[in-house]
Amino acid sequence: MTDSAYARSRYRPPEVEHAYGDRVHLLDDPVAWSLLTRACSPEVNQPELGRLVNLLYQSLAHAVLAAELPRERVDAPTRMASSHREAVYRGVALTRRAKVVSVAIARAGTQPSQCVYELLNDVLEPECVRQDHLFMSRRTNEAGEVTGAMWHDAKIGKDIGGRYVLFPDPMGATGSSMISAIQHYQEKLEGTPAKCIAMHLMVTPEYIRNVTEALPDAVIYALRLDRGLSTEEALAAVPGTKEGERGLNDLQYIVPGAGGVGELLNNAWV
Repeated sequence: MTDSAYARSRYRPPEVEHAYGDRVHLLDDPVAWSLLTRACSPEVNQPELGRLVNLLYQSLAHAVLAAELPRERVDAPTRMASSHREAVYRGVALTRRAKVVSVAIARAGTQPSQCVYELLNDVLEPECVRQDHLFMSRRTNEAGEVTGAMWHDAKIGKDIGGRYVLFPDPMGATGSSMISAIQHYQEKLEGTPAKCIAMHLMVTPEYIRNVTEALPDAVIYALRLDRGLSTEEALAAVPGTKEGERGLNDLQYIVPGAGGVGELLNNAWV
């Protein structure tokens, strides 16, 4: 018989209270906040930064996969089955044949996507898992302000029908790159994705506003909301309830933020 304790799963990760809508998930995770605080510190560089990013994305991916991927009933004999016919786990697990794509957006998203891709291969059937690669950069004007995203190249599988598409990209700043990437998957490939999920270490109110307006079906997960340039009134209120929220400086970098994460992860300053 199935153990009633594992007959179904109610898992949802704990979240910070906000008013951005039910497709935005700001995780309440003190361990992740501690690791992220260290990762943003001025004295942290490679290789420590790379190790911290891996730990953070393992934690974030755990929450996203558990909350968003489909589940199924399983009957799985254990090693004790040779001695006891009762040695069968009968309960719930993720559907191993769920189809998932992890999208690596160069440069900052390359390592996070590889981390998520490796976890997916352990949790699901490997033939159901794919990693795509996008090469993008910010497009800026003469004042250094971000005006959009520029594509340089891509290696993408054409079939996207019924797949869960994950976009692990550390910094959700303006949303221009993420909007461009998700629109491509929703509009330019074969089939319709089951869900598009952005996975960030930190996001700004500007990012949330831009992405939710442009992509009402997209889902956002983040470990931290950065709105350090907001008014005192906004900072004192539940996120998303007051005017005056701001997390981007005049050059569209996140405050408090972490600086140029793509440059730091790759030791490349071009």
